[in-house]
Amino acid sequence: MAEIHPQNQSGNDVRLHLSAAEFIDSDHDTIRAKAAEATRGVADPVAKARVLHDLVRDGIKYDPYVDYTDPETYRASSVLAKGASYCVGKASLYAALCRAAGLPARIGLADVKNHLATPRLLELVGTDVFGYHGYVEVMPKDTWVKATPTFNTTLCRKLGVPVLDFSGNQDALLQPFDATGRTFMTYIAQHGKFFDVPTKFLMDEMKRLYPKLCQPGGLRGSMEEEARR
Repeated sequence: MAEIHPQNQSGNDVRLHLSAAEFIDSDHDTIRAKAAEATRGVADPVAKARVLHDLVRDGIKYDPYVDYTDPETYRASSVLAKGASYCVGKASLYAALCRAAGLPARIGLADVKNHLATPRLLELVGTDVFGYHGYVEVMPKDTWVKATPTFNTTLCRKLGVPVLDFSGNQDALLQPFDATGRTFMTYIAQHGKFFDVPTKFLMDEMKRLYPKLCQPGGLRGSMEEEARR
């Protein structure tokens, strides 16, 4: 995998990670409204982080057949409007909602080995290593905590994988095992943390790494339907 230029990576300025960005557009009206609606009556920042995580996990379906050539795939407000995305789009949305709710947030990128993808997805990707998986680091209190609102509950059940819960104060990365104890996900490389989604870099890399998967307009299909077979 290519390395992302250090100038694009996130620093440690907590105040910066409360600010809106081009793709983590936490100042967008729909993002602000959704964050306010979801956290109404919730004062505890840890509880806010948990509520917003679950909103993105289950309110936005996981869709690996998105249009990776379209910048809107990576923009939080567009993901919210569409109601489906892949891991980076969902991470972008979760980070935006957190910032809109007053919680510092940034995204992380890592390569993962996926042992339980559907046969169609594996054929399109051409490998069981998925580059630049997106997750989020949020700071409800005084430390960064990792969260991964990638796979919605209904998809997890069809894949035979435990639903990944997030307490708001402990890391919740992708499940290492499925419900029977088989290896499910393994993190094999980290690419850093980012104030905003490095969209141009990701668009170029996805086209280079996965040309069959990256088609203008995206691909037809549903991973949930495939998992059901």
